[in-house]
Amino acid sequence: MSTKDYLEKDYYAVLGVPKSATAEEIKKAYRKLARQYHPDTNQGDVAKETKFKEVSEAYDVLSDGKRRKEYDEARTLFGSGVGGQRPGSGGFPFDFGDLFGGTASQQQQGHGAGERLGDLFGGLFNRGGGGSARTTSTTRPRRGQDIESEVTLTFTEAVEGSTVSLRLTSSAACTACSGTGAKAGTTPRVCPTCEGTGAASRNLGNFAFSEPCRDCKGRGLLVDDPCPVCEGSGRAKSTRNIQARIPAGVADGQRVKLKAKGAPGENGGPAGDLYILAHVKPHAVFGRTGDNLTITVPVTFSEAALGAEIKVPILKGLPVTLRIPTGTPNGRTFRVRGRGVARKDGTKGDLLATVEVVVPKTLDDKSRELLTEFNTATAGEDPRADLIQRARSE
Repeated sequence: MSTKDYLEKDYYAVLGVPKSATAEEIKKAYRKLARQYHPDTNQGDVAKETKFKEVSEAYDVLSDGKRRKEYDEARTLFGSGVGGQRPGSGGFPFDFGDLFGGTASQQQQGHGAGERLGDLFGGLFNRGGGGSARTTSTTRPRRGQDIESEVTLTFTEAVEGSTVSLRLTSSAACTACSGTGAKAGTTPRVCPTCEGTGAASRNLGNFAFSEPCRDCKGRGLLVDDPCPVCEGSGRAKSTRNIQARIPAGVADGQRVKLKAKGAPGENGGPAGDLYILAHVKPHAVFGRTGDNLTITVPVTFSEAALGAEIKVPILKGLPVTLRIPTGTPNGRTFRVRGRGVARKDGTKGDLLATVEVVVPKTLDDKSRELLTEFNTATAGEDPRADLIQRARSE
């Protein structure tokens, strides 16, 4: 993320939330917009694909407490500004298009926000020798962009972990020109304006800006015959297939971060990260509460009244035996330890089995006779004896 993006883009407006929004409100807004604009459901719609990227970019910053704080501080600092406001400055007293210039590839995410602002302040006060400081900034390795993707898992895959195949599209060095931006068979030439430094100084009276050269956009080189594939930027869209490991225990709506699986870096810089939004299909038998799995187990009236040993299924493997004590009421929950969701420390949650007493819909003559005898034998026990009295006492 370039400093220009940090200061010009209103990420709160992109997500449709106020600046005071909580982390949960930001997450909720992001998930709604991500589903609405995701490329998988809007294939061929370039406008919605662009919107999806803007939403993902905004969430990456605002969902990270440290980055959000730096973003807010940067916008507050330059929002108050010095001097008059110029047209096209996005509400700030500087024309950031002039200040930062450069191709889209040069504005990719590079280092931490503090480092980005450090570059800006260094240029603002001509710190470290003016143009030479900027030259180092433009030629150093740059981290690749983060990429957002989505995956749908079965309930079992989410609990046990799974390896999924993903097709990713990101920016990378143009293969046609090897990242030079020049047409095959030609080479860029040194920019005569900045003499290859990529930087120029602009005096504003009390202080001076060290900014990217306007002629070469900070590259230090000029391309006379641009590459027809990347149009001289040196960057192009790249599509690749990867095998991504989704860890065990991922929950529905959780974002999984895979380090260095994002877009390749520039000038030998590290790759960005891949963020995968997981969608988990419901299971026909099992549910989930945190690290515990849940299941409802039907039992007969006689099993609940007299006690029994019953078989209870688990997510994977042979059923376990559960002992039901005498007089078990309907809705009682039993805990089967270690049969739940895997945790990061290697342990597992539990299986929570809730019994449900099943009442037969039809009775044969023998069953009806026996139940009538049982009803007669227990006629002195009225389970509703004090129900009306307790209801009136409140």
